[in-house]
Amino acid sequence: MVERLLKNRLLSVIEFFPAVAILGSRQAGKTTLAKMVMNFLHRESFYLDLENPLDRSRLTNPLAFFSANKEKCIIIDEIQRNPELFPILRSVIDEDRKPGRFILLGSASPELLFISSESLTGRIVYLELTPFLFCEIKKLKQDNDHWIRGGYPQPFLSDNSNFRKEWFKSFLTTYIERDLRLLGLNANTQNLSRFFIMLAHQSGSILNRSSLSKSLELNLATISNYLSYFEKGYLVRVLQPWYQNIKKRLVKSPKVYIRDTGLLHYLLGINDYNSVLVNPIVGHSWEGYVIEQVIGCLGDEYGYYYYRTQDGTECDLLIINGIRPVCCIEAKFSSEPRMTRSFTTCISDLGTKNNFIVIPNCLHSFNISENITVSDLEGFFKEFEKQIHS
Repeated sequence: MVERLLKNRLLSVIEFFPAVAILGSRQAGKTTLAKMVMNFLHRESFYLDLENPLDRSRLTNPLAFFSANKEKCIIIDEIQRNPELFPILRSVIDEDRKPGRFILLGSASPELLFISSESLTGRIVYLELTPFLFCEIKKLKQDNDHWIRGGYPQPFLSDNSNFRKEWFKSFLTTYIERDLRLLGLNANTQNLSRFFIMLAHQSGSILNRSSLSKSLELNLATISNYLSYFEKGYLVRVLQPWYQNIKKRLVKSPKVYIRDTGLLHYLLGINDYNSVLVNPIVGHSWEGYVIEQVIGCLGDEYGYYYYRTQDGTECDLLIINGIRPVCCIEAKFSSEPRMTRSFTTCISDLGTKNNFIVIPNCLHSFNISENITVSDLEGFFKEFEKQIHS
């Protein structure tokens, strides 16, 4: 079993908060993680899956059920299927604020979960579980497998390309035809599928809502609404630009990425490593992969942006500590990376001392200049940790 990075944090916060929510896209491993931590809890636990009719029937009278099991940790899976529970949970928690009473699992952001119900502000902490991260599986398979297959557990662990293709097809069908509707997006499924495929082709590019609007013959408000649902369903990352305290003409539109590269490659018809090498998306795919792994493994201790000026000066990922830029990252799919004027100007603009060019399969990290290190992902995490605390 893969040891999840989130496990220790979950076990820590559950000692202080009455409720903990584990959120993330479907099939990322939330149920597996919750069942695993049941063995580490200091109280008896009870698991309910709201997709199971028998478990749903147990909550016909939720107040009575919660009262009868108030000494247990109640785990409620697929919580988005019953948003009417939130006001009841709020009332039950306020009666007894003992820590570790509820673990809620959901396939949507807090904003979508509470779109038609009361929030649990002050009573709950939210944790995001991503698909497998590089730092969790680096010893299981070659790095390229993770990049090509993505991090969803079933397709990542399978060596059968036909299975992976069918898995992603089923995943998207369920998400678009059922999950989005359940979360409140009543839209034409064909339009949603076309929109998502077009986003895949734009992954790694500056978001152009007008282009999407014209191509799909949908108004801008609809495009923005679709994007919001895919983002809050954890399938799309909208990376904002950094422009605080910079006296230059900056690009202020966000960049958009399909978060899981396995899903991205499925949408683009890419089946293996050789296929991605000859695809024009290869650079943007590697860039999105690096960004997702860095953000996922470093966590919310930092802020994350990209930086780009109107004259083309840019870096793919800027790591911020508070309001201070601490690291510029350029993701390059190259075996012979070199310094560019664009990247060095970016570093000069932002004043960062720790900067990286992240490439695939770099046996040993090395300095290409005084303040720029070339490394692969594993080398980046080692060097970043050393440099940032030196």
